[in-house]
Amino acid sequence: MVTDTMDETEFAELTEQHRRELRVHCYRFLGSLDEAEDLVQETLLRAWRGRDQYAGRASVRAWLYKIATNACLDFLDRTPRVVPSVDLPVAVEPHLAPRPAAAVPWLQPCPDDLLDAAIARETVELAFLAAVQHLSRRQRAVLILRDVVGWSAKETATALETTPASVNSSLQRARAELKEQLPSRRTEWRVPSSSEEREVVARYIAAITSADDKAIAAVLRDDVRCGHQPGAGGYDGPEPTWYGGLATVLAGWAPVLHAAEPMELRMVPVRANGAPAVATYVHHNGRFHAFGLNTLLVVDGRVAEVTTFVPSVFERFGLPEVLPEGG
Repeated sequence: MVTDTMDETEFAELTEQHRRELRVHCYRFLGSLDEAEDLVQETLLRAWRGRDQYAGRASVRAWLYKIATNACLDFLDRTPRVVPSVDLPVAVEPHLAPRPAAAVPWLQPCPDDLLDAAIARETVELAFLAAVQHLSRRQRAVLILRDVVGWSAKETATALETTPASVNSSLQRARAELKEQLPSRRTEWRVPSSSEEREVVARYIAAITSADDKAIAAVLRDDVRCGHQPGAGGYDGPEPTWYGGLATVLAGWAPVLHAAEPMELRMVPVRANGAPAVATYVHHNGRFHAFGLNTLLVVDGRVAEVTTFVPSVFERFGLPEVLPEGG
């Protein structure tokens, strides 16, 4: 129970147990782990300052979720953002979303060890997080509180200081928009076993590091898509870029894999957002330096999407910027 007479140590002991889930909650809102960390701090500061307003009618967890939600809404008011509305230049099968995760410039991958095992995988997938960024701030709040956190329309309305009717209306619009942004057959995807994922990742790494186009073609789907954030994987353009189709992908990777002086690569398997990923290092001046983090979407035993994030995310995964000698 929160009281206005408790000291900072007592308050911290009571609220710290919720920090992990609050971070994921804010991450769903914003798509950025860095910003989510800041908003958790803001949430706990607001809670401390407003502890005398806690009436005990709701759990401490629900009280903190309400504060975190409104902190995220205030942040979005201060820093409005719009996802670039550029369509994929190459036709692909409709089972993939209209735009890949790379289309959201501020999106960051999350290491699996920062997630709770009880969290539903589909609510932290990059495709879901990217799709949520297309929603208005109010639709985003309603969708997350109702469909992810599991609050009732009345509880959500109380948190957002509106009416249940308004909540239900916003939820209907949010679900419709989310459906437009998510892969059309996402619910039909079979979640691969851990052994199957490891096998696909091993084949992917072997094919890329050996620059074997035949092996690469065998591990990628014909309608594979790739996306790069600016500054990731050697791409230095000012805006995210993406392309699709096996032939296009092989051509796009050729300058790296088949250059006159081919890049020597090392790849380290990791996990992000409940899915496989690989950290790629490139040999330069006698050492292997961080090049980009590739998240992989595995569908039916092959890679359907590769999203490349900037090397600055390596630290979150406990990865060095430069591999140790002999790495």
